[in-house]
Amino acid sequence: MLADSDTRWKWGAATARRIAPDTLPEGLLLRGRATPTARQLDEVGLAAEGLREVTAAGFLTAVATTDAEVIVLACVGGTVQAMLHGLAHAWRGRARRPVVVTGYVGVVYEKLTDGLLLRHGADLVLANSPYDAARFRAVYEGVGADPGSVVTGALPFLGGAPHTPRPDGPRTVVLAVQPSVPESREDRRYLLRRAADHARRHTGRQVIVKLRSKPGEHTTHIEEHPYPKLAAGLATPPNLRFAYGPMADVLDEADLLVTVSSTAALEAIHRGIPTAVLTDLGVREALGNHHFLGSGCLASWDQLDAGALPSADAAWAARHGALPGPDPYATVRRRVTELAGGELPPLRPYYTAATAPGYLPALLARHHLDAKGEPLPGSAPGQAPVGRLRGTVHRLVRDAARGAYRHGVQHVAPLIRRWGQL
Repeated sequence: MLADSDTRWKWGAATARRIAPDTLPEGLLLRGRATPTARQLDEVGLAAEGLREVTAAGFLTAVATTDAEVIVLACVGGTVQAMLHGLAHAWRGRARRPVVVTGYVGVVYEKLTDGLLLRHGADLVLANSPYDAARFRAVYEGVGADPGSVVTGALPFLGGAPHTPRPDGPRTVVLAVQPSVPESREDRRYLLRRAADHARRHTGRQVIVKLRSKPGEHTTHIEEHPYPKLAAGLATPPNLRFAYGPMADVLDEADLLVTVSSTAALEAIHRGIPTAVLTDLGVREALGNHHFLGSGCLASWDQLDAGALPSADAAWAARHGALPGPDPYATVRRRVTELAGGELPPLRPYYTAATAPGYLPALLARHHLDAKGEPLPGSAPGQAPVGRLRGTVHRLVRDAARGAYRHGVQHVAPLIRRWGQL
């Protein structure tokens, strides 16, 4: 299993365990800007066999002769496409090869066509709901690509004990924040201020602001304005606190989940926890909360302050894969078993030198691959086991570079933008 960030590691490792429940996946982390730290991996809490960091060339070298039956690509779309071309080249002439599986970490609310076509070519493209599966197939059919790879599953980390409402009303409210939604400092301060106001209005409730990463850590998206820093200039009541840790553990305490558009909303809906998708900043594609139209969960802080406890519409939850039911991965496992039982044709992504000559070469070059999917001369195939000296030294250098990058994103870039507005 190859992952390039903490959230995709969570999805990939959980998906691999759903496909092969009795087997630990071999974990490969793609070296880059968002490579997760040891703390982030510990927080996810999903074990893997032989975890190590690799470059794109290192990954392709590792799997060129692998006897694994399944490879899960848990990466951003462009990386998936590059690895598909690289694997097609590495496996040329092989009579048998692994089944390649990919998909999405959570709610797909933007760049649907772009992301899907970058994933085309995998043997299985997992959809997290019947709603997504229909959209995915429509995109592939629309460009004349084979839609047969689309298989309906579910978010692999849905689960946990069903919620039991308290007779005396909610005691714990969880605000699940996101690294880049909303994006502006003002909007993020607004959400934090409203959470603090809610805590003051309801002194019998604990308000938990669930954070994704600590300042200085990277995740799938860049967090330009971390909430702990925003809180430094804001008076917060004693019944409001920040929390890290697995979302499932935080939801164990929750009586109300509040978010703008986090996938945590689907986790909460699945467990029957009242879930509010905020409308305070508008219902907009840029925020992703438009995905929840018809869910019954759209609400404002004013409504929550007044006592509202939104409940998800059951039909909506079923269409979007958030309703408990039979194992949604039974079909996925059956398809994997069918494919792994015989010879497979070469991987054939939709994007080729013929269909996208002005797009594909640059995409492959970003991962140091040539137009055929072969590593360019000088590409380092380096593989470093996580925790050993080589890996430790590399991480120290990498973390220093990330710190400088983070400082530029969080401090220098906003200052330049403000100068530009003078």
